Amino acid sequence: MNALGRQAALTFSALWLALLLMLAGGSALAASQPVVLVMGDSLSAAYGIEQRAGWVSLLQTRLDGKARVVNASISGETSSGAAARLPDLLGQHRPEIVVLELGGNDGLRGLPPGQMRANLARMIEASQAADAEVLLLGIDIPPNYGRAYRDAFTGVFTRLADEHDLPLVPFLLEGIALEDELMQDDGIHPTAAAQPRILENVWPELAPLLEESGVALAALAQD
Repeated sequence: MNALGRQAALTFSALWLALLLMLAGGSALAASQPVVLVMGDSLSAAYGIEQRAGWVSLLQTRLDGKARVVNASISGETSSGAAARLPDLLGQHRPEIVVLELGGNDGLRGLPPGQMRANLARMIEASQAADAEVLLLGIDIPPNYGRAYRDAFTGVFTRLADEHDLPLVPFLLEGIALEDELMQDDGIHPTAAAQPRILENVWPELAPLLEESGVALAALAQD
């Protein structure tokens, strides 16, 4: 091999080594980021608005690379469907934090609150068994479902939080649901303008879990 050939070979080797180091560094960074897994329904799936405008996307932006957010929310999802999907997601993503925002579709379909409670309890226990912290987001249903059913429904979240010693956001849409300008025409789903407020409802309970997972929140610029 002549001098020119040797120089080309050395240059190629150096470039290849640099590429490998970059890939290794990227993998290490991804592995060091805590993972937040959001299991929700249309309220977390940005129904009727741009995906990037949804509160989960806003959360990822706020975290600024300090943690990775996996949004496994599906519009129309029930607690039963999410409970069936969760084990595979826990194995795939190994989250430090699991956010559960479910039950709205159970309530709108008039499903028994006890069934929803059992499904959510399964998800909580599976998450904790996978060494993940759990944040529970409570929701409400319209009063036309009757006082008894509504009380039983909303009570599920409080009881589960007490039984499993979980942080709880009592009502995800607090300050939003009764404001017509913040709700879409269906009266169920919040608008894009409401999404920052949803994140603010979630943040006080989520922030301590992030800090426990090693996220330096003081370094984050809050929107």
